[in-house]
Amino acid sequence: MNAAAKKMLDSFDFKKLVKSRWMVAFTLTVLEFILYYGYIILISVNKPLMSQKIAKFTTIGIPIGIGVIVLSWIFTFIYIIWANNAHDPEVKRLKTKLVKG
Repeated sequence: MNAAAKKMLDSFDFKKLVKSRWMVAFTLTVLEFILYYGYIILISVNKPLMSQKIAKFTTIGIPIGIGVIVLSWIFTFIYIIWANNAHDPEVKRLKTKLVKG
């Protein structure tokens, strides 16, 4: 590893970038676990609620499950938007700084 790369890895900007990525990823992962396992626990703990019919062939558990899936997609979109608008430009800036030396 050359001196410029070593200097970049030890820089405050790089460490800040890594920390922000981990914080966003960790936060969204925790939210996803709460969402998914909350749904699973709700199914196991409150079967009467989840089996209530809201239509002829549909129970309330179905739209809640669909909501879990949709919110998972939303979490993914949040990460993509954050990565495109905040993370990737910073990576590009640091790469440019590394190349320039």
